[in-house]
Formats: sequence, structure tokens, C-alpha cells
Amino acid sequence: MHDPGVRARLLAGAARRPLLLVTALYVLAAVVAALPAALRLGSEFISTGLPGHGEAASGDHLQTSYRFWLVGHQLEQGAEPWRDPFSFQPLVEPQVALGGWPFGLPYWPLEAAFGPVLAWNLLLLGATAAAGLLAYLWLSELPLPPAAAALGGLAFALAPYRLVQSGGHLLGWIAVLVPLALWAYERPRRAESRRSAHAWGALAAAAVVSIPLSGQLHLALGALPFVAAYAAVRYARVPALWVWGGVLVAAGAGLAAEALVIAGSSASEGRQLAEVAQYSADGADFTSRWRRHGLERFVYLGWLTPALALAGLVLLARRRPWLAAVLGVAALVPAVLALGTNLPLYETLRDVFPPLRYPRVPGRFLPLANLALAALAAVAAAALLTRVRPGRRALAAGLLVVLVAADLLVFPLRSSRADPGNAAYAALREAPPGRVLELPVFERGKGQFGSVHQYYTLQAPRERPTGYALAPEETFEFTARFNRLDCGAWLPGDRAALEGLGIRHLVWHGGLYEQSRTPGASFALAGLRAAGYRPAAEDGVVRLFAGGGAGSP
Repeated sequence: MHDPGVRARLLAGAARRPLLLVTALYVLAAVVAALPAALRLGSEFISTGLPGHGEAASGDHLQTSYRFWLVGHQLEQGAEPWRDPFSFQPLVEPQVALGGWPFGLPYWPLEAAFGPVLAWNLLLLGATAAAGLLAYLWLSELPLPPAAAALGGLAFALAPYRLVQSGGHLLGWIAVLVPLALWAYERPRRAESRRSAHAWGALAAAAVVSIPLSGQLHLALGALPFVAAYAAVRYARVPALWVWGGVLVAAGAGLAAEALVIAGSSASEGRQLAEVAQYSADGADFTSRWRRHGLERFVYLGWLTPALALAGLVLLARRRPWLAAVLGVAALVPAVLALGTNLPLYETLRDVFPPLRYPRVPGRFLPLANLALAALAAVAAAALLTRVRPGRRALAAGLLVVLVAADLLVFPLRSSRADPGNAAYAALREAPPGRVLELPVFERGKGQFGSVHQYYTLQAPRERPTGYALAPEETFEFTARFNRLDCGAWLPGDRAALEGLGIRHLVWHGGLYEQSRTPGASFALAGLRAAGYRPAAEDGVVRLFAGGGAGSP
């Protein structure tokens, strides 16, 4: 055993064993947390479980998977992967579509191999496991013992708000970039060379910049100062310069995204307080394991985990007061802001800090609190395990892991109908050129149901004059004029106007009428026939109508 090479290999193998064990733990946790939806891995989306009424169920998961799909589709066409060439056409120039970075890159081959449903589900489970693993790697660098770091990683992976915001919204996925940035920041402390230290610093900066590039500007508002403050209290020259540089670039990227995406859209003036009030949590939401007021106000933090975090904060404050302060603020401030209009000073805060005018859901910062609570709980776990006799520490660590899992497992995800291979859209894919209009046409304030239209674009890529909720103002003239077609109210010149826009095909979505509670579905069908459109194909509650003639692509 005196051979240095043999000794190094043995040490490396010993270091890999905990990593393999915690990876297996987080993969198992991801699958269990996604039950019962994980049982339909290949046939339905793991999401929020809204009813589809015979077709694909609406939800942010459809919009997010559409943004992922655009990356590969655009690259295959030799076009910019951040452009959406299909939505709101030909009413405006192709829009910048944030949200494809960085998960659109692994989604590309997965979707090509397995289709959009399984690709989404595998990536969602992978992101959940990655959340735990990256938090574990970061906490191991602080350093905390493997068992305590594993508990912290599990707490972040299973954090109910982060998890439920992974079922549709991109927020839960992008939150994994924060522990990635912190881990990459800590790694240069034991880098073997200056080049290696710079490589880790560059990774930390890239993770920070990727948060606004993904379109998660709300999370970036909290993540950028958090990571910058962390670098200040854990100062090391090389990674600090990289991270602070990354924060500046990320701030610039956020301003650019605001100018390119938000300015000129329906959200350009910020959100009305009445709208924010609908998504503001109250005190009981933080302690209830049940969805009292819907998914956006589901901010349950657990009972045991916050108690451990409070103990960890007290312990950490004795040894590293500045780090304790940063983690304590990161745990407290997002939770307070999640109260939104239930916080007496929230309107004043929006006036003092104008970027707060844009988040419709004040809880969007909560993944930062989830991570800070997980880290502080790991500190408490480390202290508890040192008080246990060595022969019983493994048992005690296992018990703590089980208790934290029981505290946080609330199974917030459900299956959402996917409707792959719809026959009406298969016929549209093979139909003559022409843009498509889908009914219902959603007026301002109901554009979120346009996620269904975006999803079916994967089956039949066509330009359409409608899109998702964050619509350019120029498009509302079209929706205000033509949303009466939803109940069959055609006027002379309507068909000619649609054909003038290159619209040759119309698709009636009976299930979407039910999902959006839009009246007039049967009148819409009668109106299409009266306007001269002929049935071309149907699949259940989805029917394709054609007007004939050639048009734009």
C-alpha cells in the first residue's frame, strides 16, 4: 500500500462511493416525488393535472416544451434558436423566444428519439435529481460531511414550491443553476492549477448568466444579488472576479430581455395590484401541505425542515456570521415577498424597487429560500450527527433523511393528457401551404390557453396569428376583431380578411372550449360551415377545416 498511484486510486474510489449513493438517492426521490404521474411516463405529461376534455391539457408545460422544441427545430433550419417563427404571424416580426436555454439542447435529441412527452418527463426527473446533486456538491465544498450535505440536497430536490414549479413553469428547472453557480464558485479553492481555477470560475459565471437568458427574469432579480453577496462573504479572488463579472453580464442580459421581450407586450407597464393579489400567499399557505389556493400560492416549506434551518442558522452564526447572514436573508426575504399584497408595505416596495412591478406571482423568488433553508438544515444535521456515537451515525443520518423526506413529500405533480399523433394535425401537416387559425381565439387575459396551440405546432409546424400570453400589443387588434368567431359570428369580409393574411386552414378545438370555459363551441362549428370552410379531418374533439387555395407557409 506504499505505492502512491494505488493509494490515489483507492482514495478516488472512496470519494466516488458517496457520490454514487446520493445520485441514486436523488433519482429515487425524483421518481417518488412525481408519483402518481411517473407511472404514465411515456403517455402523459408530468405536470399540473388539468383536465384536457379530449385533447391536450393546457398548461405552462406545453409552452415550455414548445420553447425547448424550437431550439432544435431552428438549429436544424439553420436559423436563430431564440426566434419563434410561428407565433403571431404575419402580424409582427418573429419574436425573441426566451426559455429554450439551456434545456432545449438536451431536449433536442431526446424529443427526436422518444417524442415530446417522454422527452419532457425524463428531463423533468433529471432536473429534480440534478437539483439535489448540485446542492449536495456545493454543501460538500463548504465543507459539510457527506450525510449532512446529502440531507441538504434532498431538501432542495423535494422542496414543494421548486417541485410544483417544475411541473409546468421553467422556474423550478432554472433554480438548479443557483447551486451549480455556488458549487463552481467553491471548487477553485482546491483546483490543481490556475487554469482549472479559471475554468470553474467561468462555469459559475455561465450559470449566473444563464438565469436571465432562460427568460427567468423574476428569479434573476433575487439570484444575482444572492450570488454576488455569497461571493463577497466567501471571497476568493479568481472565482469572485468571474462571478461578479457574470452578475454584471447577467444584469445586462436581463435589461436586453426586458427591451426585446417585455417592452411592447401586454406586460410592459407591469402587473396591476389586483392581478398580483390573486397569487399572493397568506401565512397558512406556508404550513399547509394541501393546495389551498391553487399551484401559484402553494408555498409550503415544511415543518421539520424550517426548524432544522433555524437551528442551523444559530449554529452557523457563531462560526461564520457573514455567511449565516447571507443564507438567513436568502431564506427570509423571498418568503416575505411571497405574501405579496398581504404584506402591508408591498405596494411601497414596488414603487421603491420598480422591477417588482413585473412579477405577477410574488412567490417567484421562493426557490432561493428553498436552497437557503436546505443549506441551513444541512448545517444543523452536521451538528446533530457529531453528537451521535460513530457506530450509530449511519442509522441516525438515515433517520434524518427519512424524516426530511416525509416532511417535504407532498406529491404535487399530476398527469396531463398529451394527445400525441392527433389525426387532424397529421392531416394539417400534409395539407397545402397556408397559415392556420385555431378556435377559440383567446382575447386579452386568456392567452395562457394558447399553450395548446403551441403544443400542436410540434405535430404540424405552421405560422399562426395567435400565440401565448405575453403577446405584443399589435396582436390584440386581431384577437379583438376575430374572437367573435368563437361563437360563429362571421361578418361579410371576414373570410377575405383571413385569406389576405394567408390563413387557409382553421382548427376547431372542442376540448379547449371546455378547458377555457369559452361558450359557443357548437355555434363556432356552424359558423365555419356557413362561411364556406369544408371539414378536412378530425380526431375526437379536434377538427380541421380547409378553405382551399394556396397561401403563405
